[in-house]
Amino acid sequence: MVRSTIIVRASDALPLAASVDDEQTEQALQEHKQQSKLIFRRISPNSEPRCSIESGQYTLHYLIADNVVFLTIADKSYPRKLAFSYLDELSKEFATTYGPKVETVRKPYAFVGFDTFMSKTARLYRDTRTATAASSSGLDKLNDELQDVTRIMTKNMEELLWRGDSLDRMSHLSTSLRSESEKYRKAARNINLQAMLRQYAPLGAVALVLIIFIYWKFW
Repeated sequence: MVRSTIIVRASDALPLAASVDDEQTEQALQEHKQQSKLIFRRISPNSEPRCSIESGQYTLHYLIADNVVFLTIADKSYPRKLAFSYLDELSKEFATTYGPKVETVRKPYAFVGFDTFMSKTARLYRDTRTATAASSSGLDKLNDELQDVTRIMTKNMEELLWRGDSLDRMSHLSTSLRSESEKYRKAARNINLQAMLRQYAPLGAVALVLIIFIYWKFW
């Protein structure tokens, strides 16, 4: 069952619209809604366009289209194909209704009126039987990407958060190490040059004196 949905701008995680959840749903999904905010902050231009992230008894499915992230929290047992079919319907309607305005809005939840369409569509996808019937009637025609759910990336929330933090730290450390390594290489070159000057400067001075003496004596 689809439980809750939120739509944000991918570039800066600005909330654009969200489903209106009752108090019971809000309390049950409080932790997972916080997790969704972390996911939005982690999304980059290189992120998977469709991804399912498992977290306890729920799965967070997101779809990125035209700089907009559509994320829904669904029961873990709910079929991924139907979850992404639901998100696909939202993305198409949202693009038609608000597409040109997405880049210009500055305040959160500027498209709160989209909840009407979300609520209506969520009711169709409330359970597997209803959603499957809607799909077979032609209301939900899955595209090639959705037909092969094996192409959709699946992650674990703990893995995403902790491994992501680790990768961020490793990236920072790697950059620092490269910078320090370059400094050490430059310092080493300078030290070697100074050592060579100290070693060969006396010999060079003697040679120069001899050349001048020979030139003066025999020229």
